[in-house]
Amino acid sequence: MQLLTYLLVYPLLWMVSKLPFSVFYRVSDFMYLLLYRLIGYRKKVVRSNLRLAFPEKQPEEIKQIEKKFYHHLCDLFMEMIKSLTISKEEMQKRFRFKNIEVLRAFEEQNKSVVLLCGHYASYEWLMSLGYQIRHNGYAVYQPINNKYFDKLVKKIRTKHGAHLISRYETTKTILQKYKAGELALYGLAIDQSPMPSRARYWRKFFGIKVPVFVGAEKIAKSLNSPVIFMDIQKIKRGYYETSFTVISEQPKGLPDYEITDRFTQMLEAQIRKKPEYYLWTHKRFKHKDKAPEGIKA
Repeated sequence: MQLLTYLLVYPLLWMVSKLPFSVFYRVSDFMYLLLYRLIGYRKKVVRSNLRLAFPEKQPEEIKQIEKKFYHHLCDLFMEMIKSLTISKEEMQKRFRFKNIEVLRAFEEQNKSVVLLCGHYASYEWLMSLGYQIRHNGYAVYQPINNKYFDKLVKKIRTKHGAHLISRYETTKTILQKYKAGELALYGLAIDQSPMPSRARYWRKFFGIKVPVFVGAEKIAKSLNSPVIFMDIQKIKRGYYETSFTVISEQPKGLPDYEITDRFTQMLEAQIRKKPEYYLWTHKRFKHKDKAPEGIKA
């Protein structure tokens, strides 16, 4: 069944990916009508998240952000498909890096780097960072149940200079590469919500106390590798720009959770500027204000 699904769907994805951008984004506009207007995909979740994050905004403001978000969500999904066939030249034109010298400085020092980002703007086309650096680039991802599509995703991202590490093997794989002396760059999106039973740290995000992942901080400290925040911005439709900010060059010297706190503050500031580009379909606040007694928050 998995193979049959793949054989039926893949040709359609390939044909869509070959569309010229002028037609490509018209398909995205049609998807918006289906997803938002007709189906209402996770609309209750999105609206609830926006109301919790921006209690000061009027209902009409929330609705405008919501509409812009769904337009962006459809663009994001379509751009993932475009990754199948987009050329290196086109990718580099559409996804630029503002201050790549920040990473190159650590190349000169022969230091591996931990890159942190949220699910904001185009975290998919970020894979093209591999074109710009000497580091071996790795991204932590959630494997797809269909093994054929999982293999396809790996192929696409390898094409654009990145390699994937299953989220279930993150720490083991990174430590292996560190011990082997590999110059590597590890990209992690760490803004999703862990299970409360596994959460070691709770803190406020948009004024709401929630559990947060601290695994990236633990990895950075174990390697004592520089930690960098990636600020991805959508300049206009189909065009993005990323800048890098060093969170810490010596993470071992920082108190526990300091890196996580700095990342969360940067992410929230990024979202507040243009909230329509954040992934609001995720139930980020589902464990709000449920921190167990005795848990640091």
